[in-house]
Amino acid sequence: MGVLVIALIIDVMKPASLGFTVPGMISEYGVPKKTVSLVPFFALAGTVVGSVVWGWIADIYGRKASILLSAVMFVGTSICGAMPSLAWNIVMCFMMGAAAGGMLPVTYALLAEMMPNRHRGWSLVLVGGLGAVGGYFAASGLSALLQPIFGWRILWLANLPTGLTLVLLGAFIPESAKFLLARGRTGEAEAVMRRFGARARKAAPIAVSRSLNSSPLSGLHLFGKLAALSICALSWGLINFGLLLWLPADLVAKGYSVGVSSKLLAESALIAFPTVFLAAFLYSRWSTKFSLLAAIVVTLAGLLLVLRLELAGAGSPVLPVALLIVGTNAIIAIVLPYAAESFPLRVRGRATGWVAACTKAGGLLAQALTISGVALSVGVSAVTIMVPTLLSLALVAWFGRETRGSDLRDLDADNGQIGHAEA
Repeated sequence: MGVLVIALIIDVMKPASLGFTVPGMISEYGVPKKTVSLVPFFALAGTVVGSVVWGWIADIYGRKASILLSAVMFVGTSICGAMPSLAWNIVMCFMMGAAAGGMLPVTYALLAEMMPNRHRGWSLVLVGGLGAVGGYFAASGLSALLQPIFGWRILWLANLPTGLTLVLLGAFIPESAKFLLARGRTGEAEAVMRRFGARARKAAPIAVSRSLNSSPLSGLHLFGKLAALSICALSWGLINFGLLLWLPADLVAKGYSVGVSSKLLAESALIAFPTVFLAAFLYSRWSTKFSLLAAIVVTLAGLLLVLRLELAGAGSPVLPVALLIVGTNAIIAIVLPYAAESFPLRVRGRATGWVAACTKAGGLLAQALTISGVALSVGVSAVTIMVPTLLSLALVAWFGRETRGSDLRDLDADNGQIGHAEA
């Protein structure tokens, strides 16, 4: 868990660092901000592609292999710190984004398959949450310490030592024993399990009732759950990369000072850190399905209050912003762990990767509107985002399964017997 937290911190800080490079690029290349905005846009596009491609790689070649591929690409993209051209910076940003976007869902899939059932829920949410928060702190810290001395390029060059660190930490990251058994690599699986005090044994078929919560996922229910989580992830991206970024300008237009609006968002963002622990507690101790539903409801309440604020033209923005930040942070802390626990081993990497891609796709759509000059009012944005958010609430309620403490082998058509009979 400790190694994977460090890995996610390194992963998240890569795209998070890009925002700190924009002023330096504008100054050095002498281009307008709109042109330099293509750098984070293509990085975000890379995370969408990477989430899908890395998920496929993880299901074919293994969870650990795909994580190490990200590390190697981080090392390679450090060359961008010496690139003289903005165009090449954009290309390398796309590649770096692909590596960063691919590693996150694969880490969840690996952790879901390696943790004991009783610890799986809280560990998934906590590792992901701490990695995300730590990544943003690391990015801002490196920028504050190094950029005044070495300039914006140091944030690219930092990919070299951090990437190499992740490669070295690979020695402490095991391959998924469940994945190895499913591929018939029993000897390797036994070696991994011995490191954790476990062993492979020949298992009798698992008798399970074919209820909604224990039957293998296939057909309509599998695609229904994938649609539910994908739309939820898309809504999160639209809010996080769109509405919350447009809100400060809207508050200033309503008469609030720049300082007040910035302070409001900054103070509300402090709620994100304790939200991670609250989400981990509810997810592991109460219900995985209803924790996600509760997060969506809180987010919807925030959207409704933002709309009310827009229609009234006055009022305090504190509660709407706080509800949005609490709700969206709870969603992103839960939706990927829930995806990793909800799909069969044969497609777990791809399904989790697809859901992760949808979180970035919402942001990609929001940023495309900004770059193209399309200006939507906050009220129109809130109403528009409510539609997929409400749809995701209904779909998760209908297709969602309770995964707390469950055996992930129950999701597979063979009830986990692939490889176990050979062990």
